[in-house]
Amino acid sequence: MFDDIADGYDRLNDVLSVGQDRLWRRAVLKAVRPRAGEQILDLAAGTGTSSVPFVRAGARVVPADFSLGMLQAGKALRPRLPFTAGDAVRLPFAAASFDAVAISFGLRNVVDLGAALREMLRVTRPGGRLVVCEFSTVSWAPLRRAYEIYLERVLTPLAGTLSGNTGAYDYLAESIKAWPDQRALAAQISAAGWTDVAWRNLSQGIVALHRARAPG
Repeated sequence: MFDDIADGYDRLNDVLSVGQDRLWRRAVLKAVRPRAGEQILDLAAGTGTSSVPFVRAGARVVPADFSLGMLQAGKALRPRLPFTAGDAVRLPFAAASFDAVAISFGLRNVVDLGAALREMLRVTRPGGRLVVCEFSTVSWAPLRRAYEIYLERVLTPLAGTLSGNTGAYDYLAESIKAWPDQRALAAQISAAGWTDVAWRNLSQGIVALHRARAPG
């Protein structure tokens, strides 16, 4: 599915989020706090747009994704980045390889949420950081209903028209509605073994930013 929408994916995200995706990426960068020389895994990195801020901060970044189409598009755009094919529930990295793991808008797509969170913990060094940026539950009820209408009546048909792939964006809307809210996701992150779990809302809860730390 993601292979089919790799070309133009970043541009379409910018249009559909009305530019909010740039603000969300800045929030992720601030939460990860990359330091020069650190090893950072950018999981579900797609074409690598989310990896670029980490590189600019001086970190060594590995963009990983399950979609070969996304990786190919990313490699064409950013040939110096070490794009790596990888499944979140079975990551192709040794234990304790990374100082931080970031995943933006990809956790909804894994087949086993608990297994993916445990794998991220396995490849993170003791004391390392996890940052999850994902669609969530709007906190204000009137806005929540307006957002649901946007997902159903605007986003899906508009994205289908612009991308030529309605099915992919039908899935997007359905997966957002089925996703656990902020508190429930925090509980699952804790259950996977992460500590110091916290979150904050972005854009009134349209997106939530969860942070956690590996024990040790």
